[in-house]
Amino acid sequence: MIVCGVDEAGRGPLAGSVYAAAVILPDDHGIVGLNDSKKLSAAQREKLFVQIQLKASAWMIASASASEIDDINILQATLLAMQRAVEGLSVTPHKALVDGNRPPRLAMAVETIVKGDAKVQAISAASILAKVARDREADELEALYPGYGFAQHKGYPTAQHLAALAQLGPCAAHRRSFGPVRAAFAQHTLW
Repeated sequence: MIVCGVDEAGRGPLAGSVYAAAVILPDDHGIVGLNDSKKLSAAQREKLFVQIQLKASAWMIASASASEIDDINILQATLLAMQRAVEGLSVTPHKALVDGNRPPRLAMAVETIVKGDAKVQAISAASILAKVARDREADELEALYPGYGFAQHKGYPTAQHLAALAQLGPCAAHRRSFGPVRAAFAQHTLW
């Protein structure tokens, strides 16, 4: 049976897309160090990102944009990104193992696993792909919208980010449906 692991990254940030990845690993993949992406350093994630792409039977990274998040809410956008990742795989799996407790709508069997990114290697691999892609987007936002500190906080609501939001107002990448951004909109006009 062909099984894929699925995970997301970027539900909590105030800006940018939410990412998801789906990964099918062969039994003999030989990738050492797979774990929940949050338990790995950025350098470890980058190294594993390359190994996963080289050694996986199939992988796909997908996203839902900030405007999609605002239109359908963060949970539905996360599930949509997961669905896009699985449907984009070059190999059709028989089953999807999804981190968490909310399954995306898929045309195959789906099993949710709480803390699956630390328990199932294919989910760990998906967690790493999604996190690296999400962090790379934050670095791109830093170049597009200087002054917010996206490269440092990756869009999360840190004191630095909230201060920049209050001072500069929201930019086009901010999620307008999130409370701190909504409050900043009341004070500023969009970039």
